[in-house]
Amino acid sequence: MPFRQAQGGALVAGVDSSTQSCKVVIRDLETGETVRTGRASHPNGTEVPPSAWWDALVAAIADAGGLDDVAAISIAGQQHGMVVLDDDGRVIRDALLWNDTRSARAARALIDEFGEDELVRRTGSVPVASFTATKLRWLRDAEPDNAARVAAVALPHDWLTWRLLGYGPEGESPLGPDLHALVTDRSDASGTSYWNPEANDYDRELLVAALGHDAILPRVLGPSDSGGRTVANAAAGIPADLVVGPGAGDNAGAALGLGAREGDVVISIGTSGTVFAVTGAPAADPSGAVAGFADASGLFLPLVATLNAARVLDSTAALLGVDHSELGRLAADASAGSDGLVLVPYFEGERTPNLPDATATLSGMTLASTTRPNLARAAIEGMLCALADGLDAVRATGVRETRILLIGGASQNEAVQRIAAEVFDAPIEVPALGEYVASGGAVQAAWALTGERPTWPVDTLAALTPATQPVIRQQYAAARSHY
Repeated sequence: MPFRQAQGGALVAGVDSSTQSCKVVIRDLETGETVRTGRASHPNGTEVPPSAWWDALVAAIADAGGLDDVAAISIAGQQHGMVVLDDDGRVIRDALLWNDTRSARAARALIDEFGEDELVRRTGSVPVASFTATKLRWLRDAEPDNAARVAAVALPHDWLTWRLLGYGPEGESPLGPDLHALVTDRSDASGTSYWNPEANDYDRELLVAALGHDAILPRVLGPSDSGGRTVANAAAGIPADLVVGPGAGDNAGAALGLGAREGDVVISIGTSGTVFAVTGAPAADPSGAVAGFADASGLFLPLVATLNAARVLDSTAALLGVDHSELGRLAADASAGSDGLVLVPYFEGERTPNLPDATATLSGMTLASTTRPNLARAAIEGMLCALADGLDAVRATGVRETRILLIGGASQNEAVQRIAAEVFDAPIEVPALGEYVASGGAVQAAWALTGERPTWPVDTLAALTPATQPVIRQQYAAARSHY
């Protein structure tokens, strides 16, 4: 079938189904130019009905002007979320998201049973409360009746791709509940703690240890594979015959959207903070700080995630009664190290380090240091120091970066950029603000459509030379040592 044409060229769509919202980006296949976009919100909380994601996807597609002129689509999304389906393809209970920490004890139980070294050998990672296996173990122990009903386990992007292809419960979808039609990709599968990124295969023993029995798991597609073609779904605004790409986890999607290659380390300041690198060999970190994920291009993506990133700035700005721009202006009036005021920003517990029950601390408070400018700067320094700790952990697995790509909404703040150059000891590039996860989905869509990975340009907003101020990290390390 020839490519759908629009304004002289084929169009492809990428989706970012994130924690907070669903974004759709439609790009020109040849140039990568963004033609139009759409967006819809997700409900708040760490436990969400997957139907809300589908409703948001449908709304975001409509907001983007529909898909009638689009040739291919692929969905990237938040990792780890637990979507459990019964034999009829119905969702058994609301999905537990990556940031739901109730499964911390379940993670500890799996570690006690198999050992950290063995889990790293088999899956590339030590499970924490974020990972899917730990949520399944929680389900087995806390809701055994629901666990017994589980016929298939999917991740958020897997389930959305399945619905996009026309599958779902009888009466709610054109093709019905074929659970064997579920598909995923390497990057998202590697965040489950029951898939081996080096062997490219599921570890069924670990799945059974988590859930209590075996279940259908999505077929893992390669980077350029297609999950199939859409069937017409007029109610959802889905036309027939769109090529559907494999999808990806959000961080792997961002790496594709940025065109990241070996030698690049991406530091993302979003709802969560992430530090990840594209590498040719798998990473193994028995300490559990670095997750040895796969990427969406056929390589690997060693990754550190923090629960506390941009929301640290949100909270501090609200406390000071300012917006983010004014927060940056206040921080500019303080000196490096904030006169000894140090924020360790574990507001929501923390994933790396693995402290699910931790809270934030503000130390070094004196009459001289406790000022609005120092508090503003301490918030930015604390957030960035937590990410710098992540960079150190990634480096400890053998990664040697040539540049840091700093992304996320907070990266556009000039004070954040300036302080990042004082915290990180490597050259920093700040790409222009963009929907890089959704753009990575568009890259996948183009790859599945043509068989070739596109190389679209990425605009750079700022290039920063390191101006490291050791006092910032020295003070932070001292404050963090009390945890």
